[in-house]
Amino acid sequence: MLTQEQIDFYNENGYLLVEDAVTSEQLDRLRRVTYNLIDQSRTVTESDNQVDLDDGHSADNPRLTRIKLPHKIDPVYWDVLVNSRMTKVLNTLLGENVLLQTSKLNTKAPGGGQAVEWHQDWAFYPATNDSMLAFGLMLEDVDHANGPLQVIPGSHKGPVLAHTMDGVFCGAVNPDDPDFHHEKAVTLTGKAGSMTVHHVRALHGSAPNVSDRNRLILFYECHAADAWPLLGASSYLHTIGHRAFWEDMQTRVVTGETTTVPRVEQVPVRMPLPPAPDSGSIFKTQKTGGAKSAFAA
Repeated sequence: MLTQEQIDFYNENGYLLVEDAVTSEQLDRLRRVTYNLIDQSRTVTESDNQVDLDDGHSADNPRLTRIKLPHKIDPVYWDVLVNSRMTKVLNTLLGENVLLQTSKLNTKAPGGGQAVEWHQDWAFYPATNDSMLAFGLMLEDVDHANGPLQVIPGSHKGPVLAHTMDGVFCGAVNPDDPDFHHEKAVTLTGKAGSMTVHHVRALHGSAPNVSDRNRLILFYECHAADAWPLLGASSYLHTIGHRAFWEDMQTRVVTGETTTVPRVEQVPVRMPLPPAPDSGSIFKTQKTGGAKSAFAA
């Protein structure tokens, strides 16, 4: 359970670092499954619906940028979300009824694993209210060398910045935007088993991994059940039809239950349109949308 001091810190700054978010046994299970999935990618030659390959990937040197929707690949990823300290943090910050938006495991391979350019998650999937957040569970130690998460404190209370380049949604803010205050960024490092939390509107990003170690961070993006996605956002949910949408929603209940009564609040919104040529992942959106890097030398 979070202390009142931690809750106040999150509300004020839009981020938090929570140590020992899972047990050592849960962490060991997650690692075993994750490294097995990376090993299985040796036979993969093109990105598919399970993994995104990094530059230089080969059978001898498997390099991934992401394992997609890991909670649908192995039950351990779902079990840890609903039966750990993470679950209690979710209920403290979002309430009793919580749904999973999506999951992803950013592997960020050694020696140059791709940066994630600065962005707000809210730019990708705005909803009727912003009771939404993301967990980043560290499966290995994360330090300054292997591309840790960086967050700008208080940015969740500010504007939703444009995430476009040449009129196309590129999934990243322009480093030259006067409302982008990179100098205020804080870096979140920690031991394996630690977890970052950031608000859906918080500006964040991560530099390339220049170490000789994988940076394995398991991300869960979650929301209060009454935060309903807006039509026009870049969510696959809008492509599957009403019945499939409802059935899918039931499979994503972390705690509590769903609701058919959205809570509508006055929050700033920009729609992620027109889409990038390839919006299959944030890496592809940022690359094909022509995002300008804030991490360039």
